[in-house]
Amino acid sequence: MSLTPDITVHDVSHDPRLYNEDLAPTPPSRRTWTTYNYIALWFSMSMEVTTYMLASSLIAGGMNWKQAVGTILLGNLIVLLPMILNAHAGSKYGIPFPVFVRASFGTRGANIPALLRALVACGWFGIQSWLGGQAIFAMLNVLWPQTANRPGVLWACFLGFWLLNMYVVWRGVESIRFLQSFSAPFMLVMSLTLLFWMLHKAGGFGPMLSTPSRFHSTSAFLKFFFPSLTAMVGYWATLSLNIPDFTRYAKNQDAQIVGQAFGLPVAMTLYSFIGIACTSASVSIFGEPIWSPITLLGRFHQPLVAFLALIALLVATLNVNIGANVVSPSNDFSNLAPRYISFRTGGLITGFLGLAMMPWKLMSSFGSYIFGWLIGYSGLLGPVAGIMIADYFLLRRTSLDTNSLYRRNGVYEYSNGINPRAIVALIAGVFVALIGLVAPLVRFLYDYAWFVGFFVAGGVYLVLMKRTAAVRVGEVEE
Repeated sequence: MSLTPDITVHDVSHDPRLYNEDLAPTPPSRRTWTTYNYIALWFSMSMEVTTYMLASSLIAGGMNWKQAVGTILLGNLIVLLPMILNAHAGSKYGIPFPVFVRASFGTRGANIPALLRALVACGWFGIQSWLGGQAIFAMLNVLWPQTANRPGVLWACFLGFWLLNMYVVWRGVESIRFLQSFSAPFMLVMSLTLLFWMLHKAGGFGPMLSTPSRFHSTSAFLKFFFPSLTAMVGYWATLSLNIPDFTRYAKNQDAQIVGQAFGLPVAMTLYSFIGIACTSASVSIFGEPIWSPITLLGRFHQPLVAFLALIALLVATLNVNIGANVVSPSNDFSNLAPRYISFRTGGLITGFLGLAMMPWKLMSSFGSYIFGWLIGYSGLLGPVAGIMIADYFLLRRTSLDTNSLYRRNGVYEYSNGINPRAIVALIAGVFVALIGLVAPLVRFLYDYAWFVGFFVAGGVYLVLMKRTAAVRVGEVEE
């Protein structure tokens, strides 16, 4: 099995249907992100409301704090592997996710996984905007209690926060790097402040972490543990696909590898512990586990403390919404029609679709958040990750013909721009991962949706590709 050497993207003319300035390989002059930028990226994206609620939902579901921390750490160590593997192409070639995925799905077929990723990101964008609006509404309730029973005020807060996100999108990707570098240390300080405030209210770490596990047998625990672990992996299944959108700006490969290997597990475990500890403390303070930090802050009647904490939530929510939920879908929508859809236009499309997906329903309870939203979409994205990694590392040995990624009738044309083998593998992976939703006898497949989809799709893709005697430049030779 051999592959052709790299070819620079400037050797041929580009097809305008596949190329614009936002999708073009990042030139060396713009590859300025260091290890610190990637650590800051993960700290800023981890320290936000949905991470807190991800962790607190494990306590609400019956785990004790040790079980919850262990589940979150393991899940993030697992997802770190596909994250770093898919990041490699972005750093090496300077290409974003929708361009990278053309190698496996074809120049036109790449729109299918790109749109799957984009639609999930739109859902997350709506969720984050809704939570940000709730935080603003909660601040107004602290300052002016008479607003508490006025739904119109809540909707105005929601739309106002949505407009703020759109403004940052309009400023471009470099504003994202500045915002994340500034806010990461600020969010760490504010999160620790919340932790110690709850520690004081609970009367020490003993009472704070005293909530026992509600599982009285190993089988009962495992029945909750495995779907929860899948949800932990699913939480970052989105970014494990489009991480090239960020690593295309890396100064070198080591910057992104070291930054991610440290930033992701450390940031997620640290901030998750804060959510776990505060939720556990809420049991001893209020008699029930309160999984939403916005609801929790509303239980305290110290205006200054609540106001500062909610400001921190707003900063965190803005960070992750722009960084994780706008960059990728903007590029994905741009990939549909590069001549007409820029990064900014793609961001506006993301924002409007986020509104249309009714995020207030997606976050109606911790059960719908964990077992519906997170596990459900992981069954769609796990197969895409399996195909991408199998193609780039096992078939192509990290060698791509970058010219052909930007033109039709090249080595990634396959059948009229679509690789039917990738489509078959994707359908197989999604089908097996999600069949448990309608077939109770194989419900366990859904509980492991990301893992099942990843390995089924990756395996099917390898078998189909190796059976094809591909002799064109850039494809596998048998």
